[in-house]
Amino acid sequence: MTQTHATKQVVNLPTAPLGLDAWRAAVTSAVAPLEIRATDGVPFQGHLHQTVVGEVSLFEMVATPHIVRRTHELIAARECRYYKLSLQLAGRGVLEQDGRTAHLLPGDLAIYDTHRPYTLRFPEPHQSIVMVFPRDLVDLPPDEVSRVTATRFPSDAGLGRVINPFFVELGRNMDQLADGHAARLVRCALDLLVTMLSQQLQQRHETQGESARNLAHETRAYILDHLGDEDLSPAEIARANYISLRHLYTIFSPEGQTVSAWIRSRRLEHIRRDLVDPLFVDRPVSWVAGRWGLHDAAHFSRIFKAEFGESPSAYRRRHTDRRLLAS
Repeated sequence: MTQTHATKQVVNLPTAPLGLDAWRAAVTSAVAPLEIRATDGVPFQGHLHQTVVGEVSLFEMVATPHIVRRTHELIAARECRYYKLSLQLAGRGVLEQDGRTAHLLPGDLAIYDTHRPYTLRFPEPHQSIVMVFPRDLVDLPPDEVSRVTATRFPSDAGLGRVINPFFVELGRNMDQLADGHAARLVRCALDLLVTMLSQQLQQRHETQGESARNLAHETRAYILDHLGDEDLSPAEIARANYISLRHLYTIFSPEGQTVSAWIRSRRLEHIRRDLVDPLFVDRPVSWVAGRWGLHDAAHFSRIFKAEFGESPSAYRRRHTDRRLLAS
């Protein structure tokens, strides 16, 4: 069967073209230090448009052939750790990371990690959307995501038939992401991404006969499905998944985080999202926390401030004020 891909003509964005030095400076200041060089003797020119929604940045890029490298020397030990999601709109791209190579055609998606070396090659003029977001926004452990970096997710197979077009339209309508519902739209995009990655991971575990990894995947999925249960505990999780407590602790030991700590971090991340969600703007902070299983207001406020450096009310107020100023 002949494969088909979403297509989009390369068009210049409504900005003056950037030369290589200006492009390198713009991308480095917005994301992370990168090595960038032109190829094939073609003078570099590129158009770059950025939209920021909370902690997520979206970039629409149109550029001549070039190579991007993130090397060990450019990776700082204490810098914030991000994932990048690349959506190819026109032209071809080649992504290399973790011993894998993804050849990206229009409509294809791929994810990569800024805290490990990678190379991106664009052998011809191209247009792409890149979404950059903290790793904490993904409900999957980093060691699992590392198994699907530099993996091509095509638009004509599996969940890509549904999910990739969503990202294409998101990229085409970046100018619509300035209102109060932008955060929810981006959150939906990240949830779709996690769904796609989870399916790919499960298929690999089953194909390779990795029963231990598959059990770990299923156990975490159970936790995420029951985050709102106040009584969720290691004992309940072990019982529901027909394993011993000791086995459950073994599953989480490679992450350097206890089961309870992982539950708490996932709850706090979901609460943080909901505090700035327009659908819940009129709901009390205590209601939002209770939605994710944290009903003790004093305890919740204390752990939220310890995690994010400010109280839940201050966090909501700051983001609400920012949204009002932008409107």
